[in-house]
Amino acid sequence: MAEFTQYVPGDYAKEHIRITPTKLADGRDFFYLDDDPEYVSGAKTRELNDPRPLAYRFSNQLNAAGEEVPYAAPEMRRDPLTGDWIPMATARMNRPITAGPGATAKGNPLAARKPGDPYQDGEVPDTDYNVVVFENRFPSMVRVPGRSEDVTYVDGNPLWEKKMAAGRCEVICFDPNEHGLPADLPVSRLRTVVEAWAFRTAEISAMDGIEQIFPFENHGQEIGVSLAHPHGQVYCYPFIAPKMEAELKHTEAYFEKTGGNLLKDLMNAELDAKERVVMRNHSWVAYVPAAARWPLEVHVAPVRDVLTLDELNDQERWDLAQMYSTLLKRGNAFFDKGDGKGMDLPYIAAWHQAPVHDPRRAHYRLNLQFFSFRRAANKIKYLAGSESGMAAWISDTTPELIAKRFHELGPIDIA
Repeated sequence: MAEFTQYVPGDYAKEHIRITPTKLADGRDFFYLDDDPEYVSGAKTRELNDPRPLAYRFSNQLNAAGEEVPYAAPEMRRDPLTGDWIPMATARMNRPITAGPGATAKGNPLAARKPGDPYQDGEVPDTDYNVVVFENRFPSMVRVPGRSEDVTYVDGNPLWEKKMAAGRCEVICFDPNEHGLPADLPVSRLRTVVEAWAFRTAEISAMDGIEQIFPFENHGQEIGVSLAHPHGQVYCYPFIAPKMEAELKHTEAYFEKTGGNLLKDLMNAELDAKERVVMRNHSWVAYVPAAARWPLEVHVAPVRDVLTLDELNDQERWDLAQMYSTLLKRGNAFFDKGDGKGMDLPYIAAWHQAPVHDPRRAHYRLNLQFFSFRRAANKIKYLAGSESGMAAWISDTTPELIAKRFHELGPIDIA
């Protein structure tokens, strides 16, 4: 296995996962994470050369008039009313969309290269893979060499701060089967995905300017995914995202008042209450939070105090893969269409981990927040006036009813 600056593989990864780095034709970072024994042993090797004739990623571009202009780097502007930074990335309008009614492209850029296939603009150089990670070709945030990252002002008015959105965006492909579902992946493959989350968290934490590392998964047409392939992303913000900022304020205030860890005490309170706990194993607890917003919402917390994904030990990573697999399967069975087969649940799986530099990180705790917009087999929870206009959530159910449905799907303990 290649050596990295921050990532240190555990015993399992040393023996069963091989990470091979390379560069794509335009200069972006790319990593194979192999769990196939023939590749782990080195008996077989992956294709490292990207054959596409791509220009350097930050090269000058042609505008609509055919004139050469500098690379359109994402910028961000601060909302004076909330203090939130809003990244703006116009290049993302050109990204391929292969899923849903808005599909604009044929082929699949996340699939392995297919010999003889006329579509040859895929991101994976090899004709097969296990798990891959690479920098997004159409990033919402990216550091551009030579560009100033100083704060300037829109229209020269100090009311409106702006600066380069100098973060990082990566894609994680969970499996080469472009028609597969994350819920159908074997636990061993999800274990490799967990390793990918830990690997990227460790490495990116040492990069300049990164304040928060956010692995997440969007799944399903209703969520708005543009590529129908089992995959997730890692957004690396050069600021603390608004939801994390709100959580840090409350966890810090709780520590100052009680000396305790709010996230740990919430998990223990759910364990004491029992009713909303939906799964447990040796290392993890999954529960519907007592103030759940979404019609299907589950939070997953480690039993041990852990700040970030790269701090998980081998047992915790295996137990997480097992619990995540079970959570996805039960999510698909949650809504009954009348045929007993469930459905491919649209969901977001969002990893909340301690920020990179903020001193309040010491009083935070790793957790996964899993939720779906679907509120019935044939209904979506739309974020209308109250939710979108005032961020004041109105729930159509109760946490106890959500947990009750999970309980109907099988025993609580999976250990």
